[in-house]
Amino acid sequence: MAHFVILGAGECGARAAFALREKGFAGEITLVGAEPLPPYERPPLSKAGTTDARDPKFIAAVEKYAESRIRLLTGLEARDVDTVSRTVTLSDGTVLSYDKLLLAMGAAARSFPGAPEGNPRIRALRTHHDAVALRDAMKPGRHIAIIGGGFIGLELAATARLLGADVTVIEGLERVLKRGVPEEIAHLLTERHRAEGVDIRCGISIEALTEENGKALIRLPSKEVIEADFALVGIGARPNVEIAERAGLTIDNGIAVDAYLKTSAPDVFAGGDCCSFPLSIYGGRRVRLESWRNAQEQGTLAAANMLGLEEAVSSVPWFWSDQYDMTLQISGLAEGAVTHLRRDLGAGAFILFHLDADGRLIAASGIGQGNAVARDIRLAEMLIAARAHPDPAALAASDIKLKSLLAA
Repeated sequence: MAHFVILGAGECGARAAFALREKGFAGEITLVGAEPLPPYERPPLSKAGTTDARDPKFIAAVEKYAESRIRLLTGLEARDVDTVSRTVTLSDGTVLSYDKLLLAMGAAARSFPGAPEGNPRIRALRTHHDAVALRDAMKPGRHIAIIGGGFIGLELAATARLLGADVTVIEGLERVLKRGVPEEIAHLLTERHRAEGVDIRCGISIEALTEENGKALIRLPSKEVIEADFALVGIGARPNVEIAERAGLTIDNGIAVDAYLKTSAPDVFAGGDCCSFPLSIYGGRRVRLESWRNAQEQGTLAAANMLGLEEAVSSVPWFWSDQYDMTLQISGLAEGAVTHLRRDLGAGAFILFHLDADGRLIAASGIGQGNAVARDIRLAEMLIAARAHPDPAALAASDIKLKSLLAA
């Protein structure tokens, strides 16, 4: 009987395991996770998860794995993959033989250079354990310093303010959300954070991050020292590729896979945050995406291709971020855009459409309260997937429905 092994029990790995059963695979499935918890949703960790109960939002009930005949091993790390003998060695010495292998190893938070490791006052956010520690620190009268003005940093800043903590955000670049978010939207979010009492400082470098007498200390070149009860390092993530490197797989900003999520080794696949792949709608450009939906979609796609269905990556990248009562949604990749058009949706909500030099819509960025931009972002996503060249005037005209442009 065939044995499929999945390393990484996050969104991608768990989705792949269940998708294999849904697609009719009758062999053995082993899903291995390094954390002691069953697979859980990660987006709530930086959003509502820090204000809700401590219980994580599980992807599926534990009994569901047994019912689906998925062997779930938690609290174990993969130490070695041998693509010749087709075996995986785990941290407890267990050796698993595989017929097909999926690497869904995710990504790890980047640490701040020189900062003390394992210090309870200085940490990143990657796991439920991290989120619980952050929640404990986010209380009235506490000061939280956040290093990095990306999605994670700003979402946590909003959560901390809602819980009553004082917040300082330090960003090394000239503005927050520099990578991937238009300046107009970044400015709006910055002003909203400041209105909520967040001290946002951009273009600031940090000389040292240390801990003394129960406080996190952030030393700036100006000799100013920012003292905080807790420092959150949110300076990005790096793909977990170590085991793939040791196995001799090709690495290119993550584990390199083709359009079918196949690695350079036979019968070894990779998906989610840990892999880079060619995206046909952008001319085959190799990308690596750290997003919930990409991990979920690639889990399903990996399962299909492990079964030999040969389905290529075709989806449009999509991201979202919740901050206070505002939701930011982005479809596509705006790199290479030369034209930017704004469509106002009312009540302060708007969408920016990004077109390349040929007039093709390649991305859309929207922001508004609640789900104000959700429908139009979804329609924009469909236009991007269709490689449409919509009339620029029609895109900007709020009285012309995007659905009519899609029909055209």
